[in-house]
Amino acid sequence: MKKDISKNIVEIKNKKASFLYFLMQEYTAGIVLCGSEIKSIRAGKANLSDAWCTFINGELWVNQMHIAEYRFSSYGKFDVKRDRKLLLQRKELRKLEAKSKEKGYTIVPVMLFIDERGYAKLQIALARGKHSYDKRESIKDKDVKRDMQRQLLR
Repeated sequence: MKKDISKNIVEIKNKKASFLYFLMQEYTAGIVLCGSEIKSIRAGKANLSDAWCTFINGELWVNQMHIAEYRFSSYGKFDVKRDRKLLLQRKELRKLEAKSKEKGYTIVPVMLFIDERGYAKLQIALARGKHSYDKRESIKDKDVKRDMQRQLLR
């Protein structure tokens, strides 16, 4: 008997990322989770707003990503904001590490989702920070798009 996972679509987005950064390249990475963390993610109990990625000994880690404790877990209590290892191909890791060492570039988590096989994946992006005038420009573009949609619906 096969489970139909398509009903449980989980997409937890980091809305601040696209506002604070120019997203250059995006990658999809697997996450190393412990115990009942996957059940919390499937319940939508995760937050990416304060998270960032760093390299430690050639491995990519996501820091300060909040995954709430699963309510019905009987054992294995974990720190909700612990560092979690990200899984990428070695070629992608080397490329990201070289780019992130350049001035002005960083790696930010964009979206946490469950793929079609039921695994939790984290979409990360190589990003460059925006200045305040860039942020004003993106707000203006968003307002123009919203006005266009309103006029189309009338």
